[in-house]
Amino acid sequence: NESLVYEGWERQLELAIAWNRVDIAETEIFTEESQWKSSDLHSAMFSALVGNKPEFVSLLLENGVSLRDFLDEDTLCELYKQLPSCFFLRKLAKRVHNSLRSRRQAFGIRSRAYPGQGESISMAHVSEETLCCVYGVTSFSISSCFCMIFLQCRDCMSAALAASKILKKMAAEGKDADEGEEMQELANHYEKHAMGVFSECNSCDEERAQKLLVRASPFWGKTTCLRLALEADDKNFVAQSGVQALLTQIWCGELAVDNPVWRVLVCMLFFPLIYTGFLVFRYLKPLGAWTRLVCLYSSPQVKFYWNIVSYFAFLALFAVVLMIDFQATPSVAEILLYIWLFTLVCEEVRQVRGKATMYINDLWNILDVLSIVLFIIGLVFRLTTELFYAGKVLLCIDFVVFCLRLMAIFTISRTLGPKIIIVKRMMMDMFFFMFLLSIWVVAYGVAKQGILIHNDNRLDWIIRGAVYEPYLTIFGNFPENIDNAAFDIDSCSMNGTDPLKPKCPVLNENQTPAFPEWLTIIMLCVYLLFANILLLNLLIAIFNFTFQEVQDNTDRIWKFQRYELIKEYHSRPAAPPPFIILSHLYLFIRSIVLRKPAERSNEFSEHCLFSSTGAKY
Repeated sequence: NESLVYEGWERQLELAIAWNRVDIAETEIFTEESQWKSSDLHSAMFSALVGNKPEFVSLLLENGVSLRDFLDEDTLCELYKQLPSCFFLRKLAKRVHNSLRSRRQAFGIRSRAYPGQGESISMAHVSEETLCCVYGVTSFSISSCFCMIFLQCRDCMSAALAASKILKKMAAEGKDADEGEEMQELANHYEKHAMGVFSECNSCDEERAQKLLVRASPFWGKTTCLRLALEADDKNFVAQSGVQALLTQIWCGELAVDNPVWRVLVCMLFFPLIYTGFLVFRYLKPLGAWTRLVCLYSSPQVKFYWNIVSYFAFLALFAVVLMIDFQATPSVAEILLYIWLFTLVCEEVRQVRGKATMYINDLWNILDVLSIVLFIIGLVFRLTTELFYAGKVLLCIDFVVFCLRLMAIFTISRTLGPKIIIVKRMMMDMFFFMFLLSIWVVAYGVAKQGILIHNDNRLDWIIRGAVYEPYLTIFGNFPENIDNAAFDIDSCSMNGTDPLKPKCPVLNENQTPAFPEWLTIIMLCVYLLFANILLLNLLIAIFNFTFQEVQDNTDRIWKFQRYELIKEYHSRPAAPPPFIILSHLYLFIRSIVLRKPAERSNEFSEHCLFSSTGAKY
């Protein structure tokens, strides 16, 4: 009889969920007399999740449903089968597809990204708790269900940052603008959740809160909260004072954070000063002579300064070779330049190894690749007798690219760092603006060239008249060939046979231009009105908007890009180019010859950051 009663209650609960009558369930089903077990409510929990009933999910959790008992492999698989195809399922299915080639163990979720291939998603790839959180994010367009699951997570800060990342990715891939905007708002909502958790932890214990940031989470693929925040582009999270205090500590390495920069620079040049107490270290016990030296030159701050010096020396050597010492047979300085570039190539290979996707998404890395490719092509041309001068031209252009790469050093500056972001965004604005401007330039240029010149078959002079001259007109270089008063027959070629002179316009019997002068002047006035006044002022307004937008968020943007720079130099070898080749030889011998596992220096280590904190020496 008791089992029949519970079956009746279960049917009523299923009907209440189907009708979405949470009020009936609260008053008539979940009463004080009813004693529900967690297992008795599993089917109702499944229906509430699939049916997108957040009120029922909350009610069931309040009345004894345990997610850890509910989320077995079969249940999670069935939940994922109910989801529409999205970017997360495609990536997870692809990951499983690659994994199953080596391990033929499959059960659970049929892959929608690979129909007909028979792959399925295994719970071994991601923890059940993680899959539950991801399910809560990918299945609902409202935050209620995930907030309930979020409260059940053991690693809620990582879960919130992961939710922010997933929602931002879904918003970027979505086709519905309104839905994408809603997902972006939810992503910001979960970022605030993560900020709230960290702020609370930081107010209680700063050191333990900082450990949370660099602790590898077992539920999220051994990644860290800092890494999740970077990939999710959560600038507000990174800009928190507690996160910045950790980054400052990482930036200084084993040096104390209160060392003035000038003292660090002096010790870089005169390292014996570190044995006199000139620099302060953050260690619990006194350090030996060699340990102090290693701590100094392994600091990301010191690595950065040495790399700046090295890069300026490289550019100076490059300029000397191009302007003074570019001989048919490479000189000693030129050979040193090639060796120096080889060490830069080795460093880029080390950076791209194992993380090609993140590497190529960075603009500075793209500039690095472009500069190296141009240098190699220029070197090949330069070593060929027929293409010797062309090789020098390519190397000169490559020097410009290397100089542009120098702007990256300003990202550490609180004043100049955000200005680099402004320049990058203005370049994007100008790139799209040029499409609009080119319409007017080409329209006026082709019309002018067609009216003035009859059948000129020289491509270089056609481009000069149809594109180059109209473009210069915007900047005040007004053409003289549209005005009969300024016409000089000696300044042009009648039949276009002289390669150094433009072809003469169509002439009448009096050997004067036959084109309608009034028309060409009116065309020029209209062109200047739109191109010079309207479009250029529009570009200035766009630049002003971009500047103001970034300027209002200067501090937040600078703190985020500072994290990127610190992460890069934390993983760099201590020696700058060209001496960095010694570090690369060591890594090569270690990984290829001795076949030892690579040292994971690209992630901030909890042990190396916090095992030495304490008294200063």
